[in-house]
Amino acid sequence: MKRFWKEARAEDGQVLLDDRPVRTPKRNLLAIPSAPLADAVAAEWSAVGEELDPRQLPLTGLANAAIDIVAADHAGFADTLARYAETDLLAYRATSPDELIARQAQQWDPLLDWVRSRYDVHVEVVGGIMHRPQPDATIARLREAVLARTAFELAALSPIVTIGGSLIVGLALVERAFESDQLWSAVNLDELWQEELWGEDALAIEGRAARRRDWEAAVRLLDLLT
Repeated sequence: MKRFWKEARAEDGQVLLDDRPVRTPKRNLLAIPSAPLADAVAAEWSAVGEELDPRQLPLTGLANAAIDIVAADHAGFADTLARYAETDLLAYRATSPDELIARQAQQWDPLLDWVRSRYDVHVEVVGGIMHRPQPDATIARLREAVLARTAFELAALSPIVTIGGSLIVGLALVERAFESDQLWSAVNLDELWQEELWGEDALAIEGRAARRRDWEAAVRLLDLLT
């Protein structure tokens, strides 16, 4: 698509292109719940060059998802994310070598301590990758925590949880319990460990950089909602 607008601006929670409101792919109004986020979305549209590339509009994409997908089935979307509690990354630990075991404990145990205290839940930790069910009460409580989030929060939470494979990390981030960089390191711990052992792989680095861009866009949206 060629750029067809001269000016993009935010007004009353809407993004306007030459006074025409932006709409989502499903033709809903792109209604933004906070002024800072609306200004940031408008800035994305202002920065577009002669041709529109959706990759230039990460906040717009998340806002579209919040309106078209999450809000249309809030409970169903929340359930999909809540299922990650059943196989959370932080619950599955290495059995060797000792250095990796220690590193996982150092980075992951504070997150488990936090979620146990914050939500009064028990998280079962297992050595290896064989599935071990979490208590029903834990799953139910974390599902409630996800369900309580707004559509825009869930739209941001989705890439964070799916990239990291951890609902606990996602909740810790949305509640600002830990810094984003610390949580990013936690969910990439195993991959970075392998790089230390075997050296860097260009494709792996490229893939991680792409995931980091999606992660940072989601983090930025959460920051702009407040």
